Amino acid sequence: MIRVQPRAVTNRMAAYGQNGTGTAAALARTRWRLRLRRFAFRLVLIAIAAWVLGFGVFVLRVPMEEVALTEKADGIVALTGGASRTNDAIELLASGRAKRLLISGVHRNTTTGEIARLMPEHERVIACCVDLDHSALNTLGNAIETRRWAEQQGFRSLIVVTSSYHMPRAMAEIAHQLPSARLMPFPVVSDTLRNEPWWSSGATAKLLLSEYLKYIYALVRMRLDPMLGEEPSSLGTTKEVGGLSRPDPGVVQPPASQPGRL
Repeated sequence: MIRVQPRAVTNRMAAYGQNGTGTAAALARTRWRLRLRRFAFRLVLIAIAAWVLGFGVFVLRVPMEEVALTEKADGIVALTGGASRTNDAIELLASGRAKRLLISGVHRNTTTGEIARLMPEHERVIACCVDLDHSALNTLGNAIETRRWAEQQGFRSLIVVTSSYHMPRAMAEIAHQLPSARLMPFPVVSDTLRNEPWWSSGATAKLLLSEYLKYIYALVRMRLDPMLGEEPSSLGTTKEVGGLSRPDPGVVQPPASQPGRL
């Protein structure tokens, strides 16, 4: 004898089966979301750890003491924007460390004659052997103008003069533009960086952090664009027209000023 299930019982069994399937699907979705969140959280932790480690390596690469050069080079390039860069570069030139000096990123109203008046002991070497580039507006522009100048002069080795915190990015940019050139860094170290731990000064820590971010951006840009760069603005190197893009000790600035270096 066949027993027929009442309609109500049949409906409850169907509903139970549907609810069971829905519950299982909901649990699967919840598990997937949790796994995705854990994965994203781990990625964030890895990214933060890599960023902190990279900053530590960058700080270790920033020279904290000035160096004594033991070799000569074909040319010297000084990137304007920090204390004593121009003065130190001219003294290197006067001591016979290179044949010529390029001061890159100069203001349009400062001339070699004005620099010579402020450093009369080096007037002769400034008049004969210093070139001013007034086109570069940032470190990439400095590197492009350095490449042009070095190629025009036939130079294969350069002494790079810039602030110590700026040296890693400057060396990377110039090496990207002149991959076959021999580059020798001559970092200009500020008294604050030389005499105090960088973490003890909020201003110094902020400066290093900002420079690290710019350095990372420059590395990414160079990796994505391996070809030698060109700035969109008109570029050129001149000897008598120019001035410093930022106030530089030892060089008097005119009232009108240009935007500073990035």
